[in-house]
Amino acid sequence: MPTVLRKYGFRFHFYGFDMGEPRHIHVRGHGGTAKIWLEPIELVEAKGFNAADLRRIMDVVNDHHGQLVEAWNEFAKSVS
Repeated sequence: MPTVLRKYGFRFHFYGFDMGEPRHIHVRGHGGTAKIWLEPIELVEAKGFNAADLRRIMDVVNDHHGQLVEAWNEFAKSVS
């Protein structure tokens, strides 16, 4: 489960077992979890985050989109 980015107390990471799904990022922190599609950017599921946390998470995903997609592609190569 490689961590791609840590920001504002959130950890943005992948799981190797779900690489068959569309590109996405998992987020943990502040007592919550979330899953976000990267193309297009869309919140798929979230538990335990308040609205402010979700806005901040989505801002981070938008701001670091290129980095997250590149990290997904590299990780996908390593597990295939």
